[in-house]
Amino acid sequence: MDGKPLVSIISPAYNHEKYVSDCIRSVQAQAYTNWELLIIDDGSTDSTFHIAAACASEDDRIKVFSQKNIGIFRLAESYNFALSKCSGKYIAVLECDDLWLPGKLEKQVELLEKNPQYVLSWGKAYISSADLSQNYSLSPEDSDDPDLYFNRPPGKFLERLMKSGIPALTLLIRKDALTGTGGFLQGFGLPLVDMPTLAELVMKGEFGYISEALGHWRIYPTQVTKTYTTDMTRGFWSLFLSIIEKYPDLCNKYHLTKKKINDYYKNILVISYSRSGRYKLIRRDFKGARADYISSIFNYGMRQPLWKTRSIIGLIFSYLHTDIEWLAKFLGRKHYS
Repeated sequence: MDGKPLVSIISPAYNHEKYVSDCIRSVQAQAYTNWELLIIDDGSTDSTFHIAAACASEDDRIKVFSQKNIGIFRLAESYNFALSKCSGKYIAVLECDDLWLPGKLEKQVELLEKNPQYVLSWGKAYISSADLSQNYSLSPEDSDDPDLYFNRPPGKFLERLMKSGIPALTLLIRKDALTGTGGFLQGFGLPLVDMPTLAELVMKGEFGYISEALGHWRIYPTQVTKTYTTDMTRGFWSLFLSIIEKYPDLCNKYHLTKKKINDYYKNILVISYSRSGRYKLIRRDFKGARADYISSIFNYGMRQPLWKTRSIIGLIFSYLHTDIEWLAKFLGRKHYS
């Protein structure tokens, strides 16, 4: 189309009937129009597939595939199946409960076309309520180091990746760079592909960063990041210990040591167990919440005393069989009701 490179968008879906239409419409609203959208429905039990198929019948840029449910711990298989069907020069990721802002692809394609040394482009995303009525924050915050978010030189972003990651919905990756590192990667007991994949790409070239909002990342209590909170933290811990083993010289260059990784994730697990307990309170899994709060309180020494205090409060609420959202709202804090 007018000599513009094709962008292939991979959108995994599972029981996203509430959100899939918004997701598709946000792609169709892009100022950049030379794209194909590949939706991989993982055996949804709701109307996700039928909604997506109806959209595809009206727009030949949309392709919908359905498979028997294999689950999030085999997510790389779904992504790599889609990758094998992609024709584009660039690969974008957009899970079907998220959505883009209209200028997203146009800005990123232009950036990558002008800078062949960039293996990918990324940017900011609004962290939003499920109904999009509230934006909790815009992530990431700006950095004082102009080279950090550009991964300049390659590997510089590694420790930042460990601590904060990248909003996956903002990614636009060169297909040849992605296939050159083995496609989408998973493992480490993680229910996701973005962090293991980025941990390899961060070694391969610079990133193109756009300091603007590119989309909305919906947050709600039943999504994967909320139901597998502690599993993900432990998985990230294992992932970055493996990076130390695989790239010792580069990790030494950026002072990323085994001790630093271990200390960081012990601190994060106190927080993760506390957050997991809170999400379980919302889902009325009071026994599960109690177990998580106890893990937060009694493990990992005296780290994170404020979060341990929060966990004590949450533990009390678990015995009262209620969540803590009304208290957070009363105190003017972020709440998930």
